[in-house]
Amino acid sequence: MFKVDEKEKEAVVLYYEKNHWSITLKRMLRDWRLYVMLIPLILVFFFWKYLPMYGLTLSFKNYDSGLGILGSDFIGLAGFKFLVSDPTFWRAFRNTFMLAFYGLLFGFPIPIILALLFSEVKNKGYRSFLQVATYLPKFVSIVVITSLVTLLCTKKTDVYQGGLITQLLAALKLIPEGTDLLKSPQYFRAIYQISGIWEGAGYGSIVYFAAVLAISPTSYEAAKMDGASKWAQIINVTLPGMASTITIMLILDIGKLFTIGYEKVYLLYQQETWETADIVATYVMRHSGMASDGIVDQLSKAIAASADLLNAVIAMLLVVGSNIIARRVSDTSLY
Repeated sequence: MFKVDEKEKEAVVLYYEKNHWSITLKRMLRDWRLYVMLIPLILVFFFWKYLPMYGLTLSFKNYDSGLGILGSDFIGLAGFKFLVSDPTFWRAFRNTFMLAFYGLLFGFPIPIILALLFSEVKNKGYRSFLQVATYLPKFVSIVVITSLVTLLCTKKTDVYQGGLITQLLAALKLIPEGTDLLKSPQYFRAIYQISGIWEGAGYGSIVYFAAVLAISPTSYEAAKMDGASKWAQIINVTLPGMASTITIMLILDIGKLFTIGYEKVYLLYQQETWETADIVATYVMRHSGMASDGIVDQLSKAIAASADLLNAVIAMLLVVGSNIIARRVSDTSLY
């Protein structure tokens, strides 16, 4: 058996410690093309991710457009104190969590199931057609998506038979005749989630389908030789082979629990559905442009920034927590 000389090992380690930066520089010069390609990505992250963090200081200032952020008066935690005592914020917080939780509960498994179904379609042309058909909604404008949802869920009137979804649910006796789905608070979350799954499930299945293709065919052949059925192959070969990808995507999705954008909600909500439709993003948007009397007028920017900062901190804690749990229960984690 080959035996490593401890003195030689120490000499190599010492050499690399002394010449670490020169060795790193030589490697960078050798692979300079890769680092040049990295520059646009660094710039994007700097200007669109890191530079906007400067605006978070608005959480602690009474913003005056004439003085700018630096010149505005420091007000400490006044914005956060207002949030704690504002019932509309906690309603928005609850609605954000509920929408995100239902999206994770029902929306997360669908792309995995789609990827498994795609992998079982042997005709490549037919499979490609199905994949493109499920990807397309992701590339359609959110305005178009919400317009389609509005048309499908329009209520029946004297001159209009109602949207297709409304007619179908009424025919199945699931809703009363004349129900306006878009103006019923109890249906808003279902409409939001179902349309979201239709929009993003196909596109989300891409990474899982790639994970399925990466599984060695010999594993399936060995399972067949052991008499495993198709279902047994999925349980014992496919899903374990996708486990690392599923874990990483689950951690990322948990981190997005409180980062629901306002666009779709804003385009779908009605005055009657505000009780279940108002989320943190719309709360921030509303306070960012609020011009009313009293404390809200004075602290509107601080309140909006405080709500956004609180949302971001909770999202970060969720990512860190889920990553710690994943690292302890499995060999896969983000870091």
